[in-house]
Amino acid sequence: MSKKIVITGGAGFIGSHVVRLFVNKYPDYKIINLDALTYAGNLENLKDIEDLPNYVFEKADIVDASRVNEIFQKYQPEGVIHLAAESHVDRSILSPLDFVYTNVIGTVNLLNAAKEAWKNDFEGKRFYHVSTDEVYGALGAEGLFTEETPYSPNSPYSASKAASDHFVRAYGETYHLPFVLSNCSNNYGPNHFPEKLIPLFINNIINKKPLPVYGDGKYTRDWLYVIDHAAAIDLIFHKGRNAETYNIGGFNEWQNIDLVRLLINKMDEKLGNLPGTSDNLITYVKDRPGHDLRYAIDATKINKELGWYPSVTFEEGLKLTIDWYFDNQEWLKNVTTGAYQEYYGKQYGGR
Repeated sequence: MSKKIVITGGAGFIGSHVVRLFVNKYPDYKIINLDALTYAGNLENLKDIEDLPNYVFEKADIVDASRVNEIFQKYQPEGVIHLAAESHVDRSILSPLDFVYTNVIGTVNLLNAAKEAWKNDFEGKRFYHVSTDEVYGALGAEGLFTEETPYSPNSPYSASKAASDHFVRAYGETYHLPFVLSNCSNNYGPNHFPEKLIPLFINNIINKKPLPVYGDGKYTRDWLYVIDHAAAIDLIFHKGRNAETYNIGGFNEWQNIDLVRLLINKMDEKLGNLPGTSDNLITYVKDRPGHDLRYAIDATKINKELGWYPSVTFEEGLKLTIDWYFDNQEWLKNVTTGAYQEYYGKQYGGR
């Protein structure tokens, strides 16, 4: 194998798409998927590639420093693409320490393992840390987040991701560890665990359950199809400049309530319902603490430097996403019932 890459969180939503892309696109690479298989990690996401010779799975929690070191010593990877993270804002409000352990301590454990494995021989090495636009805080009605926007996190989740970003940069400055970093807007697409807005609402519309909309529904987000994010990660890992940050976004802002209405229209059409049938499922609920009003990414840098652009419009991506959930209702059933967590034991014998 010409290159060995550890991808953390590779059984998760974004990670599984990155793993699949790298395994299929680079058959001469060895891809080591390191995942703890918490509630959001699902090996069923990767059934189509699990038997390929350039793919291997290692069950590990990045909070466990000795286990992380063991994997790095075993494989001696030249690259790390770090996606493993606790990422749900609501969960971070309920249990902030979980986010500190995984997102901060876990990231430092990976940095230490890479530093030890590479032993100052950094030629051809790269630590790629995947972060979020939420580290920048909230925008008003105007403006976009750029790579120079000061950090101003407002939730325990975004604070933990901001801290991990700072540690990556600090290891670059202090130890000369070669790194690159990206901050991305909201992702959507296949394999998304149904706690986030789009898959949750798809599932709830199918089952005629309420669609909980925070506050007045005017919160605005920039949305990106997950496969386009995976393509951007591929470009940044191979062609991005060391010690640089790249913002990844779709130039695609939607207020939550407008997104929900578009989703309802497409779902009612898919279900053969009369237009507006599912409108009565919209249920306004109490706002969450510290809710950021608006995020929007300026992706000019990655557009100009690396030639990356989103490949689909939001409407096209949403249709592809809805079609995927309808075509994979067994996956959705397994996720919502928890049965997916049995897959690891069946496939790997509980190792």
